[in-house]
Amino acid sequence: MEPEPWGVCEEMAILHGAFLLASRLVQPRALSELRKGEWPLVGPPITDALKEIGACCPSPPQGSLWKKEAVAVVWAKVLLPAPPAASLDQEWREDAFFSVGRMIPDVNHTVLFELVKALGEPRHFVQLLLALPHGVRQNELERLVQYVASETSQSDIRFLLDVWWEMMRHEEGQEDRTVSTFSALVHQHGGESSPDDGLQPPKRFKGDPGSPSGSPAATSLLMVLVEGLKETYRSIAQPRMRCYALANLVELLSAFSELAAEGSPLPVTEYLDKVGSVVSLWSSDAESQYHHRALDEKVKEAERSVSFSSMARLSREELFVGLDFLCSLLRAWGEELQGILNSSEDPCYESYLLLNALTTFRKNLVCFSETGGLSKDEMHKAFELLQTIEDFVKISTSQKSKDSDTSLVSAVAMTIIEQKLHRHVEMCSVFASEETWVFSKGWVECLVKNKELFQKPELVLKLLQTLVNFAKSYHDRDAREMQMQVTKAIVECYSELSLTDKNQVISGVLASWGGPGLSLNLQVVVEGFQEDLNVTFNQITKSVSDEGLSRAVASVARLTLLYPEATIKQVCSLAVVNLGSHQFLAQILCSLPALSFLETPEDPGRPRSLVVRCLKEAVWEKLSAAREKEQFLEFLAFLMQPSSAAPLVSPAEVTKAFVLPYLKSDCAQTELSLQILSKVLGIQSYPEEDWIESCHPFPLLLSLCKLLDGYTKYWRQPRGQPFPSLETKDLVLSTLGQLCEAVRPEAAPSAEVWVQSLAWLHRKVASLDWTVGLRLKKFYGDHFKNEVPATLFEICKLPEDEWTSRSLPAYGPGSGLLAWMECCCVSTELRETMLTLLTVNVDNPEEVNLFSKGFLVALIQVLPWCSHSEWKRLVHVVTNLLERQVLHVPYTLEYVQYMPLLNLRPFACYLQLSVLFLRGFQLLCSSSCSTWLPADAWLHVVQLYCGSLTDLLSSIKSTAGSPSQPPADGSPAEEVSFVCIQMFCHLLHVAAMLPPDSGCSEPLVVVALEILSQYEAFSSADKSPSNVLRRANERHFLESITDNVGDEELHSTLLQKLSKLGA
Repeated sequence: MEPEPWGVCEEMAILHGAFLLASRLVQPRALSELRKGEWPLVGPPITDALKEIGACCPSPPQGSLWKKEAVAVVWAKVLLPAPPAASLDQEWREDAFFSVGRMIPDVNHTVLFELVKALGEPRHFVQLLLALPHGVRQNELERLVQYVASETSQSDIRFLLDVWWEMMRHEEGQEDRTVSTFSALVHQHGGESSPDDGLQPPKRFKGDPGSPSGSPAATSLLMVLVEGLKETYRSIAQPRMRCYALANLVELLSAFSELAAEGSPLPVTEYLDKVGSVVSLWSSDAESQYHHRALDEKVKEAERSVSFSSMARLSREELFVGLDFLCSLLRAWGEELQGILNSSEDPCYESYLLLNALTTFRKNLVCFSETGGLSKDEMHKAFELLQTIEDFVKISTSQKSKDSDTSLVSAVAMTIIEQKLHRHVEMCSVFASEETWVFSKGWVECLVKNKELFQKPELVLKLLQTLVNFAKSYHDRDAREMQMQVTKAIVECYSELSLTDKNQVISGVLASWGGPGLSLNLQVVVEGFQEDLNVTFNQITKSVSDEGLSRAVASVARLTLLYPEATIKQVCSLAVVNLGSHQFLAQILCSLPALSFLETPEDPGRPRSLVVRCLKEAVWEKLSAAREKEQFLEFLAFLMQPSSAAPLVSPAEVTKAFVLPYLKSDCAQTELSLQILSKVLGIQSYPEEDWIESCHPFPLLLSLCKLLDGYTKYWRQPRGQPFPSLETKDLVLSTLGQLCEAVRPEAAPSAEVWVQSLAWLHRKVASLDWTVGLRLKKFYGDHFKNEVPATLFEICKLPEDEWTSRSLPAYGPGSGLLAWMECCCVSTELRETMLTLLTVNVDNPEEVNLFSKGFLVALIQVLPWCSHSEWKRLVHVVTNLLERQVLHVPYTLEYVQYMPLLNLRPFACYLQLSVLFLRGFQLLCSSSCSTWLPADAWLHVVQLYCGSLTDLLSSIKSTAGSPSQPPADGSPAEEVSFVCIQMFCHLLHVAAMLPPDSGCSEPLVVVALEILSQYEAFSSADKSPSNVLRRANERHFLESITDNVGDEELHSTLLQKLSKLGA
């Protein structure tokens, strides 16, 4: 590094003048020959000049820097040789020190050392010393020790001990421009001082034979100091200085050797206590140089006093030299010092330093003696030293009982924080949680001014805990105002955290205060919260977008911090009532995984999940509109399985809260609970695969079975008693299937438990309708046979190893076909089995006729109790039997004006199916069955019929192909038109037979219009020459049929449609 030149300036001119005056005062000799005793003569001009420079500086730190500059210049003058006259012309161009160096006369180390002593700046000396090359710094330190050891005064002792203290606390990397320039200059020039400076050349100390303990040659800077103390300890008479000397030696041995404790630094509270103790001592000790300093200066220095530099450690040999020397000093001074330290007078800083150092030293020495692998002789020395310092440690222990002033300690902590001093980050933790300090004016101001330092989750939580504890104890007006200030500051700190850290804080809040959060103890949070909540969510719901998600999450996180359950309930309410916002609101909640918090309620029936509880309390009982239920269901599903986050609620919690209590036939929420259970069971990737085991799966299966059993008596239920609609039956069936898949034998505690559970379920289901047990066959496995009415065996060849008969009074002679048809409704697999096992002799006309008549009667008996999926299975059965010509359905020409010369074979099955439906309704509406079906069952029956006609139209279109793209073998347009007319007539026939006020107009109108639309599409596609005439005749025929319809809505709508045909 190239040194920067020291410039010639006004201040340097003043210093130049001072040195010229000093030179005159010492004449005829030069300053380079100054003796120690001559400094009082030549020193004042120099020190006065530096005072003058300091007085002109705008701030004390700048004055201090000029002192350092002066020391650096003088030291450089001592170290750097003057250039020979022949090289002056070159030197002034290349030497950065040339101009300033020529202004200062030649000086020796006496001038340097006495100048530093007079300025009282040992720190400047140490900073410059440690900036020197290694060999030079050792030489210079040895010169200082040699200088102090000669004609030793008390100020020399103080200077040496201060330099020692500063060296142990020097911080690397803190060099300023002056130190850097000085270091570069000395390195550039080699840095060897002139021997002709009034001192003998530095020598290695041989030790003093008369000293308490001889020692080998010093090999490190630290040992130079120890050797210096050996040279001067006899000159130390003041107890204060003896304490100081011993403290330095003890700290050196404790912190810069094998004794030093490895690992973590002092706990921050202990560190603060030490800093506070030092500040307190300086404040009470009028002799301390820091007595009149401001608090922040005292704290900065006190922090340095409890820290050590990272200088090289002593070797073991050097360590035991030091330990021997310490032991001898303690013997020489110990009794006198113990008497003084035990006196009632207030301790000074030096005595505190000694006692504190000895306490640490003893602990380290004990540990070292146990783990250091010492020889017998070394162990003896260590034990001897431990015995010697024991009495000092007792004094230290007794003095520790005198606690520091709380206000002073808090002021020290706040100063460390505000000035961002060493360990200020850790100090924030103490500040946030020390309840004896809080809510003073200074504490609040410190928090508000230094908010950025508290933007960490653990600190925010500590502040909140402290705030709550304070609020519990203080309720006056001033306390409330402070609470508001502090709450605002904490929320601002929290708002600056990352989302991950915010979640950490929310978790802590919930763990401490549960769902109510801060509102439980802070009235200032409750006041105005509802208004804040409303305003925030109004803004959120107006900006539903991916871009607005992060802002919305931040806003909700802030509200959640203050009052978690109120915020969650607001989100839940809006998710239900605010159209289309449920997924966005679910994303917001899922961005706060801390809300997956589980409570520990006293009521065992209350949900453990906070979010589930809030959902239940806020919206569950209030759901009315279908849209609200739909949004609730989707919102809940998203919370269980979000697209890009961890689930917020578990399937088990949802099932326990919204399903188990409501799977009863007389419960209003049963249908929604079934939808929830279906959603829950549809979640494939939930971490806990066997979560269903915690939800009482076998009682849950039984509940679904009981619901199915209720459907067998559906049209016989007492009026006014709530029961899920028949539209819900398919949901029950599919959910039962899902549940059977989810409940696996592997999840059972043992095979024995699984078998016992199956037996329990089988026993319970035995009391229900026999078809319910059939639905569990796959779940039962090989444990139980299919139990069916005995009459089923009359029409099926059932293998006895899988099937067994069951005595059922309701299934008397001739009911086998009814039981067979009910089996067909159970599942697609069982339907195919029944079709395979059915025995009808098609070669026997009488048997076929009897089967066909019985089939129609059984079909009508089953129809009203069928769900849509069950009815579709039965329609498939009818189609199969028609195609196999097992079922005989003659097609009459009651709605045919003329013999159609058409190829109706591809559509024969569809015509037969339509006629079969008509015959069924003729039987249902006959006088013999007029009271069999309740009035409110007609709509369900007609809906099933209309659904089948819609499917039939699709099948016809599939068979015929598109009207615009007829098959290669010709267009069947005329055939399809004929089939559509027949279906239309059959439908109107059914409509005419239905009881008045049956409320079935709407589905009939819809299907009739579909039939006419398909008729129009195909008839229009027919391009035959007779098409126009035929369509006119067909339209007239359809209008005449429609004229006979009694239902006004159906009549008018169809005539309007017919009027537009062919228009």
